[in-house]
Amino acid sequence: MIGSVLSGSTGGWIAIGAIVAAIGAVVVAVLALRQLGRVRAAQEVLLGGEKSDLVDFAVSLQARVEDLHSAVDELAAAVGRVDRRVDSSLSRTSIVRYDALEGTGGQQSATIALLDSSRSGVVLSAIQGRDYARVYVKELERGRAAVALSPEEQQAVERAMSLKPE
Repeated sequence: MIGSVLSGSTGGWIAIGAIVAAIGAVVVAVLALRQLGRVRAAQEVLLGGEKSDLVDFAVSLQARVEDLHSAVDELAAAVGRVDRRVDSSLSRTSIVRYDALEGTGGQQSATIALLDSSRSGVVLSAIQGRDYARVYVKELERGRAAVALSPEEQQAVERAMSLKPE
């Protein structure tokens, strides 16, 4: 039969070509199905056993990433607010003890500096004498006082600003 088909009929050659093409198509289809099975197995591993496809998974990942970005932005704003509050808190302090009056001994006088990070705050001085005590309060705004600071008060301010806050 094949001999008679090959002997001269054009239709026979077309039929053989169609059979070969069909067999080739079946082989290509089988190989494609095997490859598709491998891809689906890898996709299942990637998706964690979910039944959705990679596009749905990528869309959900994008939504999660956008949520994370907005959460990071909120946290950055909150940290900025906290930084401003910390900068304005009394975070730098020092005390200087000294003898304000000769003959009193024991360094009974003291100056305390209570400042924020911009050198604003108060300086308290307690001057002790034998029969009296005086207290002076001077306000500082960005390192400047309306009333001149004594050397001990200036020392307390400088010492407070040189210490690193915890």
